[in-house]
Amino acid sequence: MAVAAERWSARAILARRKAARQRDISPSVLELGLLFGFAADTVVAVWTSIARRRFAWRETLVQLQFLAAVCSIPAVLVMLPLGVVVGVVVASLAAQVGAEIYSGAVVGLVIVGQIAPLVAALMIAGAGGSAMTADLGARKIRDETDAMEVMGVSVLERLVVPRLVAAVIVTMLLTSLVMALGIGASFAFQVAVMDVSPGAFLDTMTDFAGLPDFIAAQVKAIAFAVSTAIVCCAKGLTAKGGPGGVGTAVNEAVVLAFILVFFANVGIGEVYALITPEGGGL
Repeated sequence: MAVAAERWSARAILARRKAARQRDISPSVLELGLLFGFAADTVVAVWTSIARRRFAWRETLVQLQFLAAVCSIPAVLVMLPLGVVVGVVVASLAAQVGAEIYSGAVVGLVIVGQIAPLVAALMIAGAGGSAMTADLGARKIRDETDAMEVMGVSVLERLVVPRLVAAVIVTMLLTSLVMALGIGASFAFQVAVMDVSPGAFLDTMTDFAGLPDFIAAQVKAIAFAVSTAIVCCAKGLTAKGGPGGVGTAVNEAVVLAFILVFFANVGIGEVYALITPEGGGL
């Protein structure tokens, strides 16, 4: 792990960028290669920290508390009105075609399959991810990460792995939370305002959005969290140029994390549709 950590020192990164310029390699291609290399080293660091019993539990708990605090309230505030909007739209469309009995199925498929994991991922990327990048970027420009490497402390094991694990756990919990809130808000609105039968709503919802759909949503949440954490940590540890460079790294990390989230969403949805075609896909 000392070799992997050394690859992410300031001197190593600058040397790779200088060598790439000498070989006329495109900066975008270089950044993509650095990102894939960082992801591979992070996977190795996760395994090594667990196998050698060096997992930073205390830092992981701190990051869990921090991510839950900054992401939970925004997710709730976003999902409650969004669940009502979904209920209004679905109930209106179902009434137009005379299929009010299937409104619960549509709400379940939309919220469980798409909205819940996406809302959780966007909260992690926008709120938690930006904080990760800013924190690691500040440590980078103050040379704290280089000092850790000089002392033989792996930056990946001590700083990156706990943030990755915390992001995965918080995203999965947020997905379940916003899923329950969204379905509850849609159910309450349709039953109280649109006069939809509670039994019919719940029966069709459970028929069309079952355990496989919930598992697929959690797989999406894991993929979203991993891609977001890796991108944000990589951008933070490669920040340069002082405080302004940290701000640039935060902007790049959030935008790239959003892009990866939407690509992952489409890819996992298509794979799920191929595996369970009778379920209709997510």
